[in-house]
Amino acid sequence: MIDKTVANVQQACRGVEDGMTFMLGGFGLCGIPENAIAELVRLDVKKVTCISNNAGVDDFGLGLLLQKRQIKKMISSYVGENAEFERQMLSGELEVELIPQGTLAQRCLAAQSGVPAFYTPAGYGTEVGEGKESREFNGKMHLLEHAFKAQFSFVKAWKGDTAGNLIFKGTARNFNPNMCGAAKITVAEVEELVPSGELDPNQIHIPGIFVQRIFQGAEYQKRIEQRTVREPQTK
Repeated sequence: MIDKTVANVQQACRGVEDGMTFMLGGFGLCGIPENAIAELVRLDVKKVTCISNNAGVDDFGLGLLLQKRQIKKMISSYVGENAEFERQMLSGELEVELIPQGTLAQRCLAAQSGVPAFYTPAGYGTEVGEGKESREFNGKMHLLEHAFKAQFSFVKAWKGDTAGNLIFKGTARNFNPNMCGAAKITVAEVEELVPSGELDPNQIHIPGIFVQRIFQGAEYQKRIEQRTVREPQTK
C-alpha cells in the first residue's frame, strides 16, 4: 500500500498558493479541518475561494480567514453565524455564492465521481437559477449545475490509516466524505492515525484512493456554535 502520511500540517499544505480554490469539510463547527485552517491563516494566502457549507464563526473556523481578509469568494449554503461574513458581504468586500445545501453536496460528489454536471430541481424559478440552463424532466423543470473545480480539499476524520483510508464519527460525517477526491489534492487530518491494515474494512467510509496526504492533527477544540441546555427540573 502507498504510504500517504506526511509529518505535519506544514507538509500537508505544501503547494498552497494565493488565488486557489479550496474545499473545506465540516458542518457548522463540527468536523472542520481545524489544523489546516490554522495553517492557511499562518501562510497568509490571499484572494482564495472557499467552498464550504458555512463560514464558521467570527473567531473560529473559516471566520479566522475572514478576519484577515484572506477570502475573496465564499461558496456556501448557510452563513448565519458569522457577523464579519455579513459585514464583508454587505459592504461588497466579499463575493458570495449561496446555493441550496443539497446542491452543494451534490456538486462536491460530482467532482469526486468525475461527473461534469447534473440536473436538479432545487432552485428553479428563484435567484439561484438566474443565467443557468434549464430542462424539463417528467413534467418538472430542472437546473443544470456543474461540478466544483478546486486545487485542494481539506477534510477532517476521526480515524485514518497510513494508506489514507478514513472513518468519520457522528455528525462529522457530513460534507467531509463528499469532498474527498473532489479536488486535485485531498488533505485529510485525523484524530488518530494507525498503520495500514489496522482498520476494519467494513467500517471504512472513504477508501485511501481518494486521499493524497494524511496526518495526525493536534488537539481539537471541538467547539459548539450554540450551546442549549434545559433548566433543572424541580419537583
